[in-house]
Amino acid sequence: MTSIEHRATENGAAIRPGSPPSTGDAVATIVADVRALRGALTGAESSWATQIERVDRHNSASAVNLAHYWAVRQHDLRGLQRRLAGFGLSSLGRSEPHVQASLDAIAAALMALTGHPGDRVGGDGGGGDGDTDGRGIAFDDGSALLRVRTTELLGREPDRRRTRIMVTLPPEAATDPGLVRALVEHGMDLARINCAHDGPDAWTAMIANVRRAGGPGCRVAMDLGGPKLRTGPLADGPRVLKLRPTRDTRGRVTAPAWCWLTSTQDPTAPPQPGTPVLPVPAAWLGGLRAGATIRLRDTRDSRRRFLVDRVGPDGVLVSTTKTTYVETGTVLHADHEDAAVGPLPPLVQYLTLRVDDTLVLTRDCTPAPVPPVGPTRVGCTLPEVFGHVVAGQPVHLDDGKISGTVVAADSEQITLRITRAGANGTRLRAAKGINLPETRLPMPALTDTDRTDLAFVAAHADLVEMSFVRRPEDVEDLVSALDGLGADHLGVIVKLETVQGFENLPAILLAAMRRPHTGVMIARGDLAVECGFERMAELQEEILWLCEAAHLPVIGAAQVLDQLARSGQPSRAEITDAAMGQHAEAVMLNKGPHIVDAVIALDD
Repeated sequence: MTSIEHRATENGAAIRPGSPPSTGDAVATIVADVRALRGALTGAESSWATQIERVDRHNSASAVNLAHYWAVRQHDLRGLQRRLAGFGLSSLGRSEPHVQASLDAIAAALMALTGHPGDRVGGDGGGGDGDTDGRGIAFDDGSALLRVRTTELLGREPDRRRTRIMVTLPPEAATDPGLVRALVEHGMDLARINCAHDGPDAWTAMIANVRRAGGPGCRVAMDLGGPKLRTGPLADGPRVLKLRPTRDTRGRVTAPAWCWLTSTQDPTAPPQPGTPVLPVPAAWLGGLRAGATIRLRDTRDSRRRFLVDRVGPDGVLVSTTKTTYVETGTVLHADHEDAAVGPLPPLVQYLTLRVDDTLVLTRDCTPAPVPPVGPTRVGCTLPEVFGHVVAGQPVHLDDGKISGTVVAADSEQITLRITRAGANGTRLRAAKGINLPETRLPMPALTDTDRTDLAFVAAHADLVEMSFVRRPEDVEDLVSALDGLGADHLGVIVKLETVQGFENLPAILLAAMRRPHTGVMIARGDLAVECGFERMAELQEEILWLCEAAHLPVIGAAQVLDQLARSGQPSRAEITDAAMGQHAEAVMLNKGPHIVDAVIALDD
């Protein structure tokens, strides 16, 4: 049955007007269907017996219930649901935490309708009377068990809400204890550190700040980078700095362009953050005076002037009222002597892709040139991709902003025809994500870098998040690595980011349940790119139901209050999205300049 059909009859949507069916033959047909479902539970236990036996003993009953739920979801229940609704009985719409108990309750009601309340609706197909060795979950036990598991994994329940707040720490969290303290004071329950960024020194400082601010109450999760597939580097652009004054709608200058001249030997930060910086010789700086004029010819050979506004011990602030392009080596003429601009950082380049353009992904990850026109190429950071991608498969770039179809592929390169981009083209930069939703890649989720990072995680964190899980073998690999480190205390969070991971979810959950404390993160960004945004809500619901059947806590992640965290102003849609976060046991916020405001809003 589909997700919608799973809930429809529960709200009465499938009940038709008219007299309720009589007992007798109608009840007998329902009894037969329930008997078949009851027998399917035992069959599912047999099918999953090996995996169930390997889970931690505290997860045994939950593993059995997950198998039961899997068994029920193999059947089209629409007809049965309509007939049950006709008798005012449950449609199995809320059976996830206690599948066997739900079927047994329906069976008892059916027997009462037939006048034989003491009889049982047994199973068939090897199930005998449908007994499951007493390992079924009672009605009240499922929700209580999930709540206990959530506390064990994610920490104590907050005073005013059940849903925890996880925050991805920005780099500033390593050097700004006040920021971390504000996050904890306003509602952060879990601090997340992304191992794809920074390094052990910064991680250590972040964790120390979290421990001081939150004590044992705020737990630390560390996210292993995994085999993230990204675009390779692009060639450096010219070493040019553009200075542009502010103009009104009629083109008149309303504010000059400012620039900070500082020493090439001992560069200092500008007095105002964001002010462009030009490195020049220290001795030349010492001869400048306020009100002086500096003359130059910019990269276009246009005559330009800088006015010295302020002279300080660390540098000189200058301004110009005309757009000026300055590059490394540009000569600056002052009254006392001339000087050349020191080395400037290269401009970050990008490819501009339009529909029907050709893009070649190559095994070669040396910086790719950026041609003004014609076919473009860029490296691909995972060589395992080549030889497994085939013509006709889709490829998504930069979180789905650009999409293409493979037109040719071999062991060295993959040629794409761009099928989706902005009307005026979309920029593709280096280190942007590549998604291959229909390609089965033979690489493990646990990389060599992850194995190195795992030793740090085991020694310092409370939780480890495993990225890009596709198969149960990926989780088993992590479990074995943790066993080798003796990290029995470490909770495990499995991240779902791929269609393949979703398709293998029951087996992945059973593999994760070998650990006593485990949960799931729905990485909605990558998952939405892979499955298509139009299916994301459906997949999210399916994941929540499966995890509820396994009594495992879920963390909803990606783009929650993202606009608020970045700009300070939320959209109406993301406020509604955040409110739906209460369906998960935790919600993750990403970093941004206004992250404290986002935590306050989500807590409220």
